[in-house]
Amino acid sequence: MAIVDASSGTRVEEIADGIFQIHLPVAPEGASPPQFSFNQYLIVDDEPLLFHTGPRRMFERVRDAIAHVLPVQRLRHIVYSHCESDECGAMNQLLAVAPAARAATGAIGAMVNGDLFDRPLAALADGEALCVGRHTLRWLDAPHLPHGWDCGFLVEESTRTLLCGDLFTQPGGGAATPALTTSDVLEAAERMRRAGTLDYFARAPDSRQLLEKLARTAPTTLACMHGSAWSGDGAAMLRRLAEKV
Repeated sequence: MAIVDASSGTRVEEIADGIFQIHLPVAPEGASPPQFSFNQYLIVDDEPLLFHTGPRRMFERVRDAIAHVLPVQRLRHIVYSHCESDECGAMNQLLAVAPAARAATGAIGAMVNGDLFDRPLAALADGEALCVGRHTLRWLDAPHLPHGWDCGFLVEESTRTLLCGDLFTQPGGGAATPALTTSDVLEAAERMRRAGTLDYFARAPDSRQLLEKLARTAPTTLACMHGSAWSGDGAAMLRRLAEKV
């Protein structure tokens, strides 16, 4: 584990071969320990790829964390799951410091949100493969899973890592939250979802079919965007989630 900024708790850790988690713990003012976290994932390869940008006001933390692993200007792809501030809020700032990078998301997102950014937003088709060197990532459309018409995910095929966005959202952050765990992230996520006043799952009619689509990729790492990433039988974990939505 590398602590990039001790004052904020920002850290970088490799969770799979060539895939680094950038972990940003956050908390309401005065709260300790942190109660939530934002994760971005950096794939280090010939054409480095960042999945999610973090919120606009956290740009400096993300930039400095990337620079701990590689020069920020080396980024070639910045991809996001669906349009929310923690997924793409810092996109324009990152594009400004990574002049060769392209922004990308699914076809629906590119159609409805293409005017938000300072460079054209590339559209990834369902099932489209993106080879960045020794890693190949495949875009999977997943509308309204768990929310967002434009939602989709990336699966990295050689490491069988599913970059699963807001699925398995867990509370907590910082040193008490490991980068990678084998603990039951589903139960942790369900406790948080049931305790809150907002259920972030859209509960669309095809949610279970979409979760089965993800399960068929047979991931062994679930790269969650909030809390810890998870290692184990990802297909079984996704099918357990399908029983609850």
